[in-house]
Amino acid sequence: MFPLQLLALVFIPSATAQPPPAKEEKKKEEEEENRYDLMFRRGDLLEVPRTLFTHFGIYLGGGRVAHFIPDIMPVVSSDQSRIKRMVTNTRLILGVLAKCGSVRVDSVDDFAYGAEIIINPMDKMCSCAALQGEEVARRAEKLLGDVAYSLLWYNCEHFVMYCRYGTVTSFQTFQRFLFSQKLQA
Repeated sequence: MFPLQLLALVFIPSATAQPPPAKEEKKKEEEEENRYDLMFRRGDLLEVPRTLFTHFGIYLGGGRVAHFIPDIMPVVSSDQSRIKRMVTNTRLILGVLAKCGSVRVDSVDDFAYGAEIIINPMDKMCSCAALQGEEVARRAEKLLGDVAYSLLWYNCEHFVMYCRYGTVTSFQTFQRFLFSQKLQA
């Protein structure tokens, strides 16, 4: 693991000190949080399309989303200000390679990263009934922190499926596996 830690230190810039938000900026953030509370309910499963995969998270309320991402930073630094910064592609890729990740809470905007958000899409596909929203959010909050990551066996979809339905599964991983099997046949 040492070479990955060394790469992370070389390719991930250090945090720069930022001044605390002004009163106007803080008020604007609170208004955005309230806006999201009108759009989503605590415990909603949120989905955003990405280039190759779909990313999933659980809405916690107050404009915050718990989501599971591969991330090398908690392995190479204990500086919480660096860890809490928005995750870059380099951090994600090194996290996948090192098989380490974290369940973290970010703003809805940081979670979506400009993509359209789809709400509770799995309710139509999953044979299990969704748990109550408060229970879903509590499960997500209990899992915050560093977790072993696997693109195939435990990723963001596995995390939200456990939180919302009590089952650990990934439809997109299963679909990609079936697709690769058809290509080999």
